Amino acid sequence: MTDVDKDTDKETAPAFDLAFRPAHGEAVPVAAQVQRITVNNPGPFTFHGTNSYIVGDRSVAVIDPGPEDEAHFAALMAALKGREVTHIAVSHTHRDHSPLSRRLKAETGAVIVAEGPHRSARPLHAGETNPFAESSDMEFVPDIALAHGERVEGDGWSLTALLTPGHTANHAAFSLGGTGILFSADHVMAWATTIVAPPDGSMADYMASLETLMQRDDRLYLPGHGGPVTDPASFLRGLRIHRKMREYAVKERIRRGDRQIADMVRVIYKDTDPRLHGAAALSVLAHLEDLVERGEVVTDGPPMLMGIYLPA
Repeated sequence: MTDVDKDTDKETAPAFDLAFRPAHGEAVPVAAQVQRITVNNPGPFTFHGTNSYIVGDRSVAVIDPGPEDEAHFAALMAALKGREVTHIAVSHTHRDHSPLSRRLKAETGAVIVAEGPHRSARPLHAGETNPFAESSDMEFVPDIALAHGERVEGDGWSLTALLTPGHTANHAAFSLGGTGILFSADHVMAWATTIVAPPDGSMADYMASLETLMQRDDRLYLPGHGGPVTDPASFLRGLRIHRKMREYAVKERIRRGDRQIADMVRVIYKDTDPRLHGAAALSVLAHLEDLVERGEVVTDGPPMLMGIYLPA
């Protein structure tokens, strides 16, 4: 499925900086015809900041322009000076990735491409609120909605959309044709496991998307936060094992009598900063929803509100 160039001359290939450093405001070459500019928006969910990528030479695409941030916009425009921007590719519609696409389009005339507008993975239950509502870019509408495997092309480059829902329902990764490079956005990151938080996210979708990527032979992932994943195949296997171990831990807490998510979080995440227990609870909820859908766990109402049981 991938279009990997296996004939690269390693002795003459230029050296690139794969040891991540934020270098806020600086265009850092990370691969042939690929530069990364990291937004100065560090935090518990963004690490050192959101990565924007410039792909191409004289005629380029920008992947994930980032949030409305004046300094980052200036850094992008400085790096793009003298070059034509033909496409703006957006991986998903969290506010640290997509809002600046509109201003960049107005400035450059580029076409915005993405899977689609923001949406939840499922409807809200009665009495439920969306904890990430304020983090979602509800104004985003792409000029072109990309299907799985659909490609856009520029001068000397092509990007193929790989739909990878899970973190959000509209999440997409982008494969850079002829290189074995995948812009994995927030689906796969080296610095931390991806947040899968219902109702925006879905653990079933996330695991299925992992399987989709495991069928490929990419050699390098460039993620939405932090540094590259240099051995994607083994990293994906590790991610799948990690999620399965979390699933087992959730089922074990139910076997031991826990009936509320908060009780499970206190044990499963006992070594985690308590300030992150809210996000951990959403991860447990995502696992529970997946287990309920598969018939391995039953509830007497929505999992976040009611009791949780193993089937008799």
